[in-house]
Amino acid sequence: MTDTTNVSRELTMKDFFREENGEIVPVDESVLIDFKDGDIVEGEVVRIDKDEVLVDIGYKSEGLIPSNELTIRKGADPHEVVELGQRIEALVLQKEDADGRLILSAKRAAFERAWNRIEEAYNDQRTVEGPVIEVVKGGLILDIGLRGFLPASLVDIRRVRNLEAFLGEKLECKVIELNRSRNNVVLSRRAVLEEERKEERERILTSLEEGMIVKGTVSNLVDFGAFVDLDGIDGLIHISELSWNHVDHKQTRKDPWQEIVERVNVGEQIHGRVTKLVSFGAFVEVAEGVEGLIHISELADHHVETPDEIVRSGDEVDARIIDVDARRRRLSLSLRPKREDREDRPPRREDRPRGEDRPRGDRVSESGGGLRTGAFDALADLDLEER
Repeated sequence: MTDTTNVSRELTMKDFFREENGEIVPVDESVLIDFKDGDIVEGEVVRIDKDEVLVDIGYKSEGLIPSNELTIRKGADPHEVVELGQRIEALVLQKEDADGRLILSAKRAAFERAWNRIEEAYNDQRTVEGPVIEVVKGGLILDIGLRGFLPASLVDIRRVRNLEAFLGEKLECKVIELNRSRNNVVLSRRAVLEEERKEERERILTSLEEGMIVKGTVSNLVDFGAFVDLDGIDGLIHISELSWNHVDHKQTRKDPWQEIVERVNVGEQIHGRVTKLVSFGAFVEVAEGVEGLIHISELADHHVETPDEIVRSGDEVDARIIDVDARRRRLSLSLRPKREDREDRPPRREDRPRGEDRPRGDRVSESGGGLRTGAFDALADLDLEER
């Protein structure tokens, strides 16, 4: 007969615990683990309820993890976070509460573990990664073992209008701010993207030269202009450079001077409005953003002392184009008739016999353009014969 008194066997929980009055108590108190509030312990999930999870850590009673201490994700279902038999770490909040229960926190244990890892990443300028779990005012919350805040302005290189699109997406970020006293971690995905584009940006910048024409995509509109994405870097078109005209909104257009050069020819008539009188002539706007000059010598077929004898600001005129200088952006106009028209017109006043005068009240200019003159306007209503 074989002696089996010294044959070894596998130990079970019955060797350490027994049931007494419906409770599980240790056979020997010395086998209980030694811990205190604030320690991190490990145990096995033995029960999952709607609002709590029970964990066996080898203590006289099972540890209780309230659902709000299970994960940093607000309103999460415990069944979606852990499963029966899973081993997890938890921080001891209370070794015994008023009811003698052991209260644990899984999320605070994860925070402690994560903080050390994140602090190292911050010091070493390494990145961290985690899914977006929440959209909050001003940014996103990432699960990186703790709640990391990613400001909206640092989500991408360009402004992001729809933050909701990032929910559930795993993002790689750099830690740019740590504050242990407030358990605050600030992240930047933009820093990662800019680092990735650094080489490409340098290549683009070295290839650009002043005066080059490049293609890009308008990435953002601001009060002072438009940002254009040039395959990796943003260029700014100032509002003053968006158009040859004054711009109140963001819309580019062709150079109006170029349009005039392509549309008109010397000798043709062009309609315009007198915008300004100067001592040497009158400026006429013939298209939006384009003005031509009627020199004082071209205002009439006779000598003119001042431009307001022939035209006034605001008058609409039909002028003849006598020169187009595209390079210098100058358009020269004239109200004088063509030579052949001058030969057919009535003799000028100074060519008439003395005493032969124009009928009183005639306001037609000698250029034949039907323009009111300053001199005749002043005399129009005077009865010279009575005087």
